[in-house]
Amino acid sequence: MPRTIQEINEKIKAGKAVVVTAEEITGIVKKKGVGKAFQEVDVVTTGTFGPMCSSGMYLNIGHTKPRIKLGGGTCKLNGVPAYCGLAAVDLFLGAAQLPDDDPRNKIHPGGFRYGGGHVIEEFVAGKDIELEASTYGTDCYPRRELRSWLNIKDVNEAVLFNIRNAYQNYNVAVNLSDKAIFTYMGILKPRLGNANYCSAGVLSPLLNDPLYRTIGIGTRLFLGGGEGFVSWQGTQHNPSVPRTEREVPRRPAGTLCVIGDLKGMDARYLRGVSMYGYGTSLGVGIGIPIPILDEEMAFFTSVADEDILAPIVDYSKGYPELKSDVLGEVSYKDLRSGKITIGNKEVPTGPLSSLTKAREIAQLLKGRIEKGEFVLTEAVERLPGKESGITFKAFQERPIER
Repeated sequence: MPRTIQEINEKIKAGKAVVVTAEEITGIVKKKGVGKAFQEVDVVTTGTFGPMCSSGMYLNIGHTKPRIKLGGGTCKLNGVPAYCGLAAVDLFLGAAQLPDDDPRNKIHPGGFRYGGGHVIEEFVAGKDIELEASTYGTDCYPRRELRSWLNIKDVNEAVLFNIRNAYQNYNVAVNLSDKAIFTYMGILKPRLGNANYCSAGVLSPLLNDPLYRTIGIGTRLFLGGGEGFVSWQGTQHNPSVPRTEREVPRRPAGTLCVIGDLKGMDARYLRGVSMYGYGTSLGVGIGIPIPILDEEMAFFTSVADEDILAPIVDYSKGYPELKSDVLGEVSYKDLRSGKITIGNKEVPTGPLSSLTKAREIAQLLKGRIEKGEFVLTEAVERLPGKESGITFKAFQERPIER
């Protein structure tokens, strides 16, 4: 008989729920079978940690005396421009934002030593952040200049709001050209000198719920060391891609838009990232508990690295020119071995995501559930699935004639 999330939560509160990680359930199913695994296990925990560029935070700094209207003016946090066009004292800072005086790639490749992701990390860590603002005065908001220190404990709201996280599978990046290139997938050596990938594979949340049966709008998750929720499908959510017989996507597919209270998070799981020659980002830790409602969910969560195939993409020409060429597919088991074969060439591999941190997050989430500190939520709406017809659309350029 299938079980419900409510029944699982009752077991969690009673301290009787059986919780295992995504790596552990794979071994259980292999040894005992899907039916026995469903009978024995209530929750499977997942985890991932890596650069997730479409991330940011919004703040309400509180009203000054006299009042100031930041909207329509300019604002910087530790020298990094924040968006203040929302209202009087609401701000948004994106992980990829750079200080105005950063040389960027003027001398290529640029170092990109500090940006929005680093400000977020320092803010969550409790450090004082310098706020500088300049605006115009009004009758109700007469102040025009502000320079002060901000601390997370003093602001009204501090919220992490990431519009595209936890990609369901992703490209393996290579370089077919004759020179090194600098990308968001790291430094790629010429002539297939290396292959970089970025996924937790067997531990990755959406690869353990490939059809989004339990992960949807309203799902509670581990986010940046604290708690958050899935608030929508992420941008570029693309479920209508080729899949394996296990329903595992063979291309970048689903994504999540997530939100959570920064005041409950930990800088250990939110880290500023510098991508040499590319820009800045934020390393985000996410863990999602998956309720084992029936045998199908036990089967889905038993996915192993050898079951997950990722596309190999050339980032010297194919990716930047938006070509759909795929050089081949490779399993995460092979990627984790440290080398893969492309054509007749043996190519070393390297991860941008941290398997160690992913395991740590899955274990930490497991412990919180076993202690009754974390209960599951039922999604109020499922994410658009493979039958929705939703696919990623490239920009339809329509040149403007002057």
